[in-house]
Amino acid sequence: MFSNRFTRILPLVFILSGCETTPDTPTSTPEIKADPKTIVSEQREDIAQIAPLTTKELDDVWQRIRAQLTFANSSHPAVQQRIAWYLSHPNYMDEISRRAEPYLYYIVSEVEKRELPIELALMPLIESDFNASAYSHKHASGLWQLTPAIAKYFKVQITPWYDGRQDVIDSTRAALDFMEYLYKRFDGNWYHAIAAYNLGEGRVLRAISNNKKQGKSTDFFSLKLPKQTSQYVPKLLAAAQLLKSQKMAFPAIANNPAIAVLAINGAIILDNQEQWQQLESLNYGVIRFPAIIDAPHIVVPATEQTQYKNMLANLDSNDYSQWQHYTVKRGDSLSVIAKRYKVSISQLKAFNDLKGNTIKIGQKLVLPQLADTQIEYQVKSGDSLWKIANHYKVSITKLKQWNNLSRDNLKIGEKLTVFLSNS
Repeated sequence: MFSNRFTRILPLVFILSGCETTPDTPTSTPEIKADPKTIVSEQREDIAQIAPLTTKELDDVWQRIRAQLTFANSSHPAVQQRIAWYLSHPNYMDEISRRAEPYLYYIVSEVEKRELPIELALMPLIESDFNASAYSHKHASGLWQLTPAIAKYFKVQITPWYDGRQDVIDSTRAALDFMEYLYKRFDGNWYHAIAAYNLGEGRVLRAISNNKKQGKSTDFFSLKLPKQTSQYVPKLLAAAQLLKSQKMAFPAIANNPAIAVLAINGAIILDNQEQWQQLESLNYGVIRFPAIIDAPHIVVPATEQTQYKNMLANLDSNDYSQWQHYTVKRGDSLSVIAKRYKVSISQLKAFNDLKGNTIKIGQKLVLPQLADTQIEYQVKSGDSLWKIANHYKVSITKLKQWNNLSRDNLKIGEKLTVFLSNS
């Protein structure tokens, strides 16, 4: 099934990079301590194979996935424990389906195009609970919890203005590129490849090597791996087995496109707050509203594609009324101004149609209007991200994005940038 067209080989320095993450999400699950002996016999039974269905006949994306599941059922205690956990939390899949609804059709379609196992479409469930804005303490981000190193290698752009790890289009491409690489790296063993996505290929390769030296089996369940990774593959297998057996409800998601992608050429200002609020949950990668800079596209609801396409066509990139004006002062240079306003020199030159690097005192420049007010807040004793975000009526996600924070704890005296709007 797997296409042999993927031939890239990562450098050895990349081996220790991985996605060993625990996403900071509202529905993060507790440590599993279920005793396998307490799992009812019905859950231990192998789940019967379901007759193949034609995906075109289905009206639910979950059932489209179910019709294509190929991984073997497992009676391993770790899988059965996770099945028991899912069954004891029936509302969990309600929240998962709500979050996955805008993205799942697109992800499934991309997995199918590459002829990869459809089980990979379930990985965002394990990685982030389908939370596109998720950050982890390991600096991973987005639906697929890509680390900065993985993102950089697979050409996902991360700038002060745009983080492609939180964009469903860019992150899905990179995650599937990475999985294709790992599949080849581990000689066609998907369980090893999936474990390496979570932990890093170097540590999984060492675990395999150690077992070989000791004459032990090298199948996934025989490897000595950190607890998080030893539970990672079982979580995926458990979700797949429950979907296959239909012993747990997966609330239906329409089997048709939910989103459309509109290209962005250059930098634009989307100054309609109401419009952006409709799009924000689909475009967490755009960090500083209303300036859309560095983003190669925006994602819009498929049903409103024409409306937003017309809106973008009517935006005049030379309408400087939406931008702030800056007068060059003594001591200024393009690099000084660019650093101060967190833009690149090339962006600053593009905004002002500058051919060279020379600017003059008194010269007028235009810069993106980030917000009505930009303030610097110094963290005090007792502060938290929630407290600061609540005080300024902004989201924790944006507060972390604005300050490039992957952690939740703050340090006293630390300075945070906050962008406020009067609208």
